[in-house]
Amino acid sequence: YGCFIIRGFNKKYIDDIHSDIMSIVNESYAMLDAGNFTKTDTGWGTPNGALFLPAHEGYEREQQIMVLPLDYKSSAALNQSANDPRAVDICTTILGPNVEIFMYGQSLYKEPAGGHPKKLHQDAAYFQHRYDGPLAQLTYVIDTQFIHGALHVVPGSHKLGLLEHTTTFSHLGLDETEWPLDRAVCVEGKAGDSIFFNVNCIHGSPENHSDVGRPVFINRWRRADDHTVAGGTLAENRTEYDPENVKPKSRGEYMTMVAGRREFKES
Repeated sequence: YGCFIIRGFNKKYIDDIHSDIMSIVNESYAMLDAGNFTKTDTGWGTPNGALFLPAHEGYEREQQIMVLPLDYKSSAALNQSANDPRAVDICTTILGPNVEIFMYGQSLYKEPAGGHPKKLHQDAAYFQHRYDGPLAQLTYVIDTQFIHGALHVVPGSHKLGLLEHTTTFSHLGLDETEWPLDRAVCVEGKAGDSIFFNVNCIHGSPENHSDVGRPVFINRWRRADDHTVAGGTLAENRTEYDPENVKPKSRGEYMTMVAGRREFKES
């Protein structure tokens, strides 16, 4: 299917990660309210690294949080979840014996009463890789139903390869006329449930129409010899993959190993 669910997989980390997330949410609001932010191509950024997008008409403020600056450098609990031996076992089963973390962890947040949607997309549009690409694990931080903006996936869609993406309200996405949300399966779950999915698995989520914020966190891993060859955040700034001109992985692209070892290869 290109994705699978393990119920309760990250339950042991949820309380600490939820606490870290809410602290960052309040910190980010305080910076925004104080006018301490910069305008970006797609929204507003605060000094701590939070990204706000335009809110829907009639919302209490002009901005809504999309991305929180929760990562392995700011949250010990998030880092522990990415290095959990059970997660590493899954990674080596799927990716092989030598595995590294990809990026530094991620947290997405949908504000209550209409928090932004994320159109159906493939992560490979953002970071296309030379080989298998990253394995992602998205974990619910609260009990999450359709009304909260639960993740939707299209089982088997990873077999289609990377499809063409366009610029949407929330960065890259697939053509909504061909890929409406109702083509996907809604994955509801409890706090701590983890959804693992292939980098080409089509997924997205609707608005949050509940009265509470909907946070999730994401860990990603990849083969130690794999690396990004194309990507971007908008169709306008996305680089194109040129298979005839692929450079070897540089030392600057090395990430932290979680299994095996990295073989040294001359560039």
